[in-house]
Amino acid sequence: MSVPGRVADLLAPLRGRTFDAVLFDMDGTLVDSTAAVERSWRAWSTESGIPLPFGDDSHGRPAEELVRSIVPTGQADVAVARLRTIEESDTAGIVALPGVRVLLASIPNGEWAIVTSCTRELARVRITAAGLGAPSVFVTFDDVSRGKPDPEPFQLAARLLGVDPARCLVVEDAVAGLVAARAAGCATLAVGDTHTAAELAPYADVVLDGLEGVRMKRVPGVAGEGRGIRFA
Repeated sequence: MSVPGRVADLLAPLRGRTFDAVLFDMDGTLVDSTAAVERSWRAWSTESGIPLPFGDDSHGRPAEELVRSIVPTGQADVAVARLRTIEESDTAGIVALPGVRVLLASIPNGEWAIVTSCTRELARVRITAAGLGAPSVFVTFDDVSRGKPDPEPFQLAARLLGVDPARCLVVEDAVAGLVAARAAGCATLAVGDTHTAAELAPYADVVLDGLEGVRMKRVPGVAGEGRGIRFA
């Protein structure tokens, strides 16, 4: 288990790098919404009579894509709309994960973004419920044509921040998101317990249990790289 005293050692593969921006997934990375997600999907499944579509490859993928993969085409729009309504009305128990507030406070404004598979309204609801402020760049399922594991969401976030994806760090809890980040050319930090460390490791430069003890800092110009942010 990673604990604050060991964070520096665990981050060693990334500590020497300077980044222009950090791109965070939301659910399971910044926000603990697991109970709300599970309640919403169970309610939708019971109401619709459709078995839950979860599998090892479903975590981190857009909910709408999952629904459309199992619901007949003619019924998909109604099914998606109903799931959205259920999810947006359930915020009980949604909180910021340990270490998140301190980490976000250590990153300069305009140098981090949230990149989530949620819709824009659901993302707004959950980030508000967790008591976190939204960054200037907030990429959601509504903003892209292809969701994770496609690299488009992270490519868009980098573009909106005016930076090269190759100089971005992605923080994710799901394999689908890490695959998307790698495809976009980003460095990757995996966190959480959505997957085991062994499952995350092939797609991540570093794997941590969570973000407690993780800090970043602004650094001046670095030869050959320019100014940016690094792990403190």
